[in-house]
Amino acid sequence: MKAAVYRRYGPPEVVRIEEVPTPTPEPHEVRMRVCATTVGTWDAEARAFSFPLWFGIPLRLAMGLRTPRWPILGQEAAGVVDAVGSEVTNFAAGDRVCASLGLGFGGHAEFACVSSRGAIAHIPPNLEFAEATTLPVGGDNALHFLRMADVQPGERVLVNGAGGNIGVLAVQLAKHFGAEVTAVDAGPKLERLRKIGADHALDYTSEDFAAAGPRYDVIFDLVFGSSYARALSALTSRGRYLLANASLPSLLRSHWTNATRTQRVRSRFAASRPADLETLVELAGSGAIRGVIDRRFPFEEAAAAHCYVDGGSRTGAVVLDLAGPEASGGRGGS
Repeated sequence: MKAAVYRRYGPPEVVRIEEVPTPTPEPHEVRMRVCATTVGTWDAEARAFSFPLWFGIPLRLAMGLRTPRWPILGQEAAGVVDAVGSEVTNFAAGDRVCASLGLGFGGHAEFACVSSRGAIAHIPPNLEFAEATTLPVGGDNALHFLRMADVQPGERVLVNGAGGNIGVLAVQLAKHFGAEVTAVDAGPKLERLRKIGADHALDYTSEDFAAAGPRYDVIFDLVFGSSYARALSALTSRGRYLLANASLPSLLRSHWTNATRTQRVRSRFAASRPADLETLVELAGSGAIRGVIDRRFPFEEAAAAHCYVDGGSRTGAVVLDLAGPEASGGRGGS
């Protein structure tokens, strides 16, 4: 099969299309013929290995010191089941599915195997593969953090760094929960953020959300290195600060904040549970939320997709198409 692989850490040019062995599903696994997959921030960071030092050292040991241990990136994918292991009873060949592939990656390939007990869900006929593939990681993280905050109807929620795939889904989920949502990102992204439901949109290059205006019940912060103190100052007395991309100093300060103040700081990796992915697929299938696709690339242009993600200008997801528009089905996703 063809796969987009990286044999060394580095710039987008290290990603090449190669022929590699087609995986064989284990007894508990499903093999999917991949129709669409995303190139996300995590893929770009793993390729370049641009992680903070405190997090990067143990991750380097896991991923490979000199060369990548798992050379096929792609944490999320959507496609059609083409084979199942002997122990699989809940999926069959021909099923349309989307899945989170975890840190073992594998989505940037014509075929990928995933545990039938993991985060994999059937997708309805009206949901395009390209849209479905934005949900397993982006949607899962957005749902995970907003649930930690227990967002209530009428509360004010601010999403800082709202233009990425997690951010655009967080805006929509917060609106679905009944919140008044403020999205913060660069100016060119704001109109699209308003179109997906943001009540207010702020350009961080010219407006400081902490300087004036309302206090927020929840701040969902996706920006690494943003000001911890300023975010707390913009919270209500019982506000919740969600750190999705925390620096080590912020994590250390969060313990003191939780011990001494009525505000709460939360930061914990999403668990990628099957039930959560099923919820997201149901919401997307009903039109309550939808995956926002900034740009779609042919699979052969995987390196160009990485380059585009590195540029930081996207609003939503960057998708690699492996099956072509005629095989996508669904309602369209760009």
